[in-house]
Amino acid sequence: MDVDIWAWVADTQRQLHEAGDTGLAIALGDLPAQAFEGRYSQLDVMAPAVAQQAGTLERPWLELFARYWHLISRIGDRAQGTVALGDAEALAEFAAREDVKDCPSVPAAAEALALTQANVDGPGYAAERLAALGAALEGVSPGSPAFCGLAGQYVAALIDAGESEQAVTYYESAAAGHRGAGGQVSWELAAMGVRALLAAGRAEEALAELDSAKEFPADDPVAKDHREGVLRALVLATAGRSAEALEALPDLDVVGDHPRDWVEWAHVVGRLDQVISNTWQLGRVMRQWMTYFETMGVHRGRVELALISGHLAVKRQIPWQANALADLAESWLGSLRVTDGLPERVAELRAAAAAVTPPPAPGPQDELVEYFDAADGHNADPERWVGWLWPLSGTDLPATRRHTTTLSFLGYAPVGADILWKAVVEGGDPATAEDQDIAYLTGVLIEAGQDERLERFAAMLPAPAAHLALARLHRARERWEETSAEAGRSLEAGAEGTTALEARRLLAGAAQQLGDNAKGAAILRELVESEAGEEEDVWRMIVMATAAEDWPLVRAGAAKLGMPLASDEGPIEEEWHLVRVVLPVSDGSSREVLSVRTGPATARLLIPQPRGMDYNAGDVFVIDPRPLEPVPDDAEAQEGYVIPFAGVSMLRPGGFTSWFFDGAAPSEEDWTEFNEVMAERGWPMWVYSDENYTIAHPSTGERLQGVYGWIAVPPQVNPSELDAVLDDATERWSHPMAWLDLARAVGVEVERHERIVKEYGL
Repeated sequence: MDVDIWAWVADTQRQLHEAGDTGLAIALGDLPAQAFEGRYSQLDVMAPAVAQQAGTLERPWLELFARYWHLISRIGDRAQGTVALGDAEALAEFAAREDVKDCPSVPAAAEALALTQANVDGPGYAAERLAALGAALEGVSPGSPAFCGLAGQYVAALIDAGESEQAVTYYESAAAGHRGAGGQVSWELAAMGVRALLAAGRAEEALAELDSAKEFPADDPVAKDHREGVLRALVLATAGRSAEALEALPDLDVVGDHPRDWVEWAHVVGRLDQVISNTWQLGRVMRQWMTYFETMGVHRGRVELALISGHLAVKRQIPWQANALADLAESWLGSLRVTDGLPERVAELRAAAAAVTPPPAPGPQDELVEYFDAADGHNADPERWVGWLWPLSGTDLPATRRHTTTLSFLGYAPVGADILWKAVVEGGDPATAEDQDIAYLTGVLIEAGQDERLERFAAMLPAPAAHLALARLHRARERWEETSAEAGRSLEAGAEGTTALEARRLLAGAAQQLGDNAKGAAILRELVESEAGEEEDVWRMIVMATAAEDWPLVRAGAAKLGMPLASDEGPIEEEWHLVRVVLPVSDGSSREVLSVRTGPATARLLIPQPRGMDYNAGDVFVIDPRPLEPVPDDAEAQEGYVIPFAGVSMLRPGGFTSWFFDGAAPSEEDWTEFNEVMAERGWPMWVYSDENYTIAHPSTGERLQGVYGWIAVPPQVNPSELDAVLDDATERWSHPMAWLDLARAVGVEVERHERIVKEYGL
């Protein structure tokens, strides 16, 4: 975006603050940070809200800003393709509007559209990208901050068009022109130049260019290090310097969160198959990446991953997987505009797979099921087991179950579904199939996304099993009304044994999702009292009974688990131990709130929350008693460890109101006394600032340690009482403390607090 846009952002924030629209002003400044830092759950909520409000306020530049940053977060690090293409096209159209076209950030819309098209099918859209980017570049001077982004995409389009030497020439000219105009070449533009040199077969020059760009400023500084590592590894691997490439390559757990780097990373790994750990885990992860690309419409990327992963499977001596990946790649070619060379690469993979001799099975074929069951779960290789069980699959049901579920585990659920379908449906009678086989096929069909096929399968089953299969499908797709209806029909049709057990669990879970916790708890109570349920059923019953405030049932569940309680009747409100309760925030993120556990499935929040939150100190929440992370094994680490639990729903609001305070930090003695004053009154207080927060001395400009936070008071405390206590507690401090919102609420010394805020720059 053009530098002028940032001046506009600052000015717009000031205007919004003055108009009392502080939330929108803060959101406006935070959108780029959310995009760069990967806070996508926040951005996916906040950016559309800002854009919508901008439209209401008739601020088209603000709307363009919000829509751009949301889009760039989707097509950049998240590498979305066709799912974002319509939005990218709409943004380009919006940028051409009369009231928007003079905005200096308009070129960014053309850049975003080109990037989205490249995600979908780079070579297929190369000509369109070159035309659109060329037109955009005509209206941008070489010294413009928008120039590097457009030029980088132009280089990428030339590479995709097969014009690598022209791409090198253009890059060199663009970089020189930008420098000549007083600009500094971005790392991203230099990286495109490196890729152009690499495509032209000039690996050593590419490495030199990458070295020279190491200190270049990045448009996305957060991602620069790992992206530079992947690109460096690719250059080194292409140059045949495998050891150095391996050292430069970021680990899988680093790159795994960054889809735009997957294809480049995979190309490196494909070249380093002799020195990397080429395991089934790698194959499974790459299959998951393909599924993500399939969902996001990254058509060429998924084909590239399939071909690379297929050759890695060949190196692991897994021909079945190489053939399956060749089938996938071939089936995906129809989504591409240009397929030059790809059919030949698919054929090459098939030929390589045909030449592979798979490793020998661990025992006789008729004993493989026993060998499978006895295998060490940590060291067994599921890819090899798929190959070993394949001759039995489809004819031997025990082998077929293990084979198809392992296929599903590795990411090949549709293949497993076809095999199990033939065994259970085409080769047998579904009406007389065992519950286990019905469950296996239902699960595999759900995993494969073959909902219509599952519905056809259900129609072949006896009524109890048919309705249960449909209930499982609806549960997987989070259709709770339908889940409840089908689970109920299964029971009404006379479900017995494991079918009835699962139907009741599904019925209870659906009731909870639909807000009828009392019904869900009652259903689980039947299971628990019949001894058919398991410990997890008891816990789920406790959670639902707690939400319904059925305390006798909660106590019955606690007794079942051998959990002692201090009281015999009424609400359970005890003081157990500190926990972290993870709660949602309206912007799509979540936050942990220090709390005290007060019962088997309850916790009371201890920390005051900022105004506008849906919860505050004193609120009692129902929690899911399953820890969100394992307790450390080390005794020393356990000492200060506070277990996190997911908040389920608010059980009882405490009615506390939070008030903000801000100012210079007092002496340690004064601060200790201040904390004691708050604690004596039972008013929770929490400091949200850290040591990096400083404020300016109004006379000398000296930086002072600052402190800000929130104090929460219960409903029976009048705000004027808090104002008086704060006034008395801070009157002898070296510097005054401000609580402007509270002062305005009680109408006391408002001007004094406004002066403190202004003089100290709070």
